[in-house]
Amino acid sequence: MRTGSDYTEALNDGRVVLIDGEKVDNVSTHPAFAPVIKTIAELYDIAADPANCMQYTAPETGETANKVFSIPRSLDELRERREAIEKWARHTHGWVGRSPDHVGTFLASFAAHPEVFAGGERDFSANMVNFHQRILREDLYVSYAIIPPQVSRATTASGWEGDYLQVGVVRETDEGIIVRGSQMLATGGAIADEIFVSCIKPLGPDDRDFAISFVVKPAAEGVKLYCRRPYAPAATSSFDYPLTTRYDEPDALVVFDDVLIPWERVFVNRDTDGVRRQFFDTGGHVLGNWQAQIRFATKLKFIAGVARRVTQVNGVDKIPSVQEKLGELAALVAGVESAVLAAEYMAEPDSAGQWLPGKRALYGSMGLQSEIYPRVIAILRDLVGGGVLQLPASVKDLQSPLTSTDIARYVQSPGVASEERVKLFKLAWDIIGSEFAGRHQQYEMFYAGAPFVVKGAYSYRNFGYEGPLQDVEDFLNSYKPETV
Repeated sequence: MRTGSDYTEALNDGRVVLIDGEKVDNVSTHPAFAPVIKTIAELYDIAADPANCMQYTAPETGETANKVFSIPRSLDELRERREAIEKWARHTHGWVGRSPDHVGTFLASFAAHPEVFAGGERDFSANMVNFHQRILREDLYVSYAIIPPQVSRATTASGWEGDYLQVGVVRETDEGIIVRGSQMLATGGAIADEIFVSCIKPLGPDDRDFAISFVVKPAAEGVKLYCRRPYAPAATSSFDYPLTTRYDEPDALVVFDDVLIPWERVFVNRDTDGVRRQFFDTGGHVLGNWQAQIRFATKLKFIAGVARRVTQVNGVDKIPSVQEKLGELAALVAGVESAVLAAEYMAEPDSAGQWLPGKRALYGSMGLQSEIYPRVIAILRDLVGGGVLQLPASVKDLQSPLTSTDIARYVQSPGVASEERVKLFKLAWDIIGSEFAGRHQQYEMFYAGAPFVVKGAYSYRNFGYEGPLQDVEDFLNSYKPETV
């Protein structure tokens, strides 16, 4: 099993990562990436310890592998997979949205249905199976960039002014395809082993050149990653910004300057139907999003814990209106957690024997995610009130002889020392008010796409309205207009 040091050492490979107009020499030591790299390394160390029950013998390789990359072939294996995902999610308290188990889950489902990749002019099914086996053997951290750049949301790439703004195939060679353009939003791409590149947005018949699916190393020649502004370097300390300094994942626009993608790394080539089928005909979209909901439930429970502790420290947890707020928060969090378990309870095997969570519960929860998260944050805002605004500027105010006496006297609560109170409210601010917090609110609201797409394309279509409609029809047919 891969260890954290194995992962960290592999990152110094010459990848072109750019911030503030400059190339990063080594992501593993750069202040923008080192903190979250340390967190990912800790995840690998957790999985490498047999005591944590995250290992199994993969039937695809006959070797020890990480359960988060498994293809679940029974209900028990699906449950064990959830427990392994929860093990990692609890370590990050759900704040690392694109940990290695996220894209790895999609690719496991892809490999369960190699026939989906056999259509078109070439048969790429063996490529997908082989790459999944590499993930199992090497514990690979794969990120993905599957959304076109926001040049125009009214049209697709074929209708944009300018050639190859979205990544597409320029030409084919004996060695592979040459791709040019860009794709977003490669969360974790700068610190991953591989980047899976495709397009989940519906494509039209004129978008054939952009209907591709492949994996590429971040250090491949011609690949550049333009990262958003990192928040970790500006954080004054882990005491002042406890989440920012641990879990600030890099988001990046990936640019391809005529990059050669060898044929063995290609899964779909110029096939608009094939691009769609990889997500929805393999079960990948279901299993991958279930992983995300497991992580989301873990995060919400952590926020609920912070909210409860705030009310205890402030001495208001016995007030009925406060208990109402906590009760609403509990209902929201329990709803997401229950949907995760309900999806598992409703799981069924597909045509390949892969066990998939129930779509109704899964997509029902996803349909409300863009409303649940802002409401959870709003409740926490309500409960902390002005307490997050009266905090000392930094931990130095608790340490300096010039300021520490006043801080200890005036910034405290009955039975709660100054340091404990400040520490708690600094954590609350990193959830609701810091740049890191703002990024997470945007992330959770648009995690699965625009809310109208999630509700219309996923929740609506997978609810199963046929049964309720038939119930209503049968009831209406059970009685007649009364005759006078």
